[in-house]
Amino acid sequence: MDISKEDIINIMDCISAFGQDASGGMSRLLYTEEWLACQNKLKDKFAQIGMTADFDEVGNLSGKITGTESPDEIIATGSHVDTVVNGGNLDGQLGIIGGYLAVKYLTETYGKPKKTLQVVSMAEEEGSRFPTVFWGSKNLMGIADNKAVAEITDVNGVRFEDAMRKCGFDYKKEQRSSMEQVKAFIELHIEQGNTLEMEQISLGVINGIAGQRRYNITVKGQANHAGTTMMKYRRDVIQVFAKIVNTSIEKVKSIDNMVLTFGKIVVEPNVVNVVPGDALFTMDCRHTDQEVLSRVSEEIESGIKRAAEEMGCTIGVDRWMDEAPIPMDEKVMKVIEEACCEEEIDYKVMHSGAGHDSQIIAPHIPTGMIFVPSINGISHNPAEETKLEDLKKGIDVLAATLYKLAY
Repeated sequence: MDISKEDIINIMDCISAFGQDASGGMSRLLYTEEWLACQNKLKDKFAQIGMTADFDEVGNLSGKITGTESPDEIIATGSHVDTVVNGGNLDGQLGIIGGYLAVKYLTETYGKPKKTLQVVSMAEEEGSRFPTVFWGSKNLMGIADNKAVAEITDVNGVRFEDAMRKCGFDYKKEQRSSMEQVKAFIELHIEQGNTLEMEQISLGVINGIAGQRRYNITVKGQANHAGTTMMKYRRDVIQVFAKIVNTSIEKVKSIDNMVLTFGKIVVEPNVVNVVPGDALFTMDCRHTDQEVLSRVSEEIESGIKRAAEEMGCTIGVDRWMDEAPIPMDEKVMKVIEEACCEEEIDYKVMHSGAGHDSQIIAPHIPTGMIFVPSINGISHNPAEETKLEDLKKGIDVLAATLYKLAY
C-alpha cells in the first residue's frame, strides 16, 4: 500500500484544528462545541470519499462503503474522537484518520470492496470531562448503563444529560448492539509507551490488553514527636509504605509483562517534625494473564497487611477496579501479521498495558490492534508525537489488513 504522506499531514492538520488549547495541546472533550465541530467535519470528510455517514443516538459517527457481494458483512475500523485535557493529537484520533485514509486509498485504487467497509469515530473513551469511560464503544455494543450517567456532572457542574442533549443527542432508545454485522474490527493506535522505539521496531501487533487492578490503601499508625519517639517504638505509616513499595516492586520485577505503580500518597500530618500517623496511597497492578494477575496481586495484598501488622499499624485495602485481561482474536492477528510481511514492515507481537475501545469490542467481535511507536513513549501530553514515516507504515498495514478482509 502507498498512503500519501501529504494526505496524512493534511487530514491530521484538518482534524487537529478542533480542540487546540492555548498551551499547544488538545482538549476535545465529550459533548463540547469543539467535539461536535470535529465530528461534523469528519462526517463531511467521510461523505467526500463516497461514504454514507451517520450518527447514532449518542453521537458515535459511522461512515460506510457498501460491499458489492456481501453488503451485510462489515469490516470495521476506528477509534475515539475525544482527548484528555491538554493532550496530544494522536491518541484516538490516529485510528479514525488512519481508517479514513485507508478506505480512501482502497476505493480509489481498487474500487468498492466485496464486504462493507466501516470507519467509526467513537464519541468518548477517555473519561476526561465526565466520570465515565468508554461511553462510545459501550453504546455501540449495547452495554452502556444509562442510569450510571444520569446524575453525573463535569467540574463546572454541567450535567451529562444536558451536555448530550445540547449537542443534539440522547440515550439510545434500546440497548442493543449496532455492530451485529461486523465480522472484524481493527484499531490503529499509538503505543503510548517506549517499547517499540527502544527496540527499534516499526509496528506492534497486539495480542491482548492487560487486566488491571487498582487500589486505595489506607494506613493508620500514631502521630508522634519526631525528636523524642525512639525508632523501635514508632508506628510510622511512612515506614510501612516504604516497605510495601520496596517488597512489592521487587516481587513484580521478576514477572514478565507485569507492571506495578504506586501513583499517589497523602500523608498526615505532613510536617517535618512529626512522625506521620495516617496515609492514603494508591496502587495499580497490570498483567495480560488473569491467573498471574490474580495470584500475584493477592500475594501483594497479603504482604501489605503483614507490613502494617509488623509496625503495629492498621490497614484498609480497597480494590476498587478489577478489569480482566482481554485477548485479541488470533485469526485477525494473523491477518495483520501477514499484512506486515507483505508490506515488508518489521513488527513485534506485544500486549497493550493501556486500555482501549478494543477491550470493550473484543469480547463481542473478532478484534485486532496495530501500534505505531511513540517518540520517547510520551502520550496524554502536548509533546505526544510519532514520526511521519511510522504513521505511514501503520496506515499502510491497516489498509492492507482491510484489503485482505474486505476485498
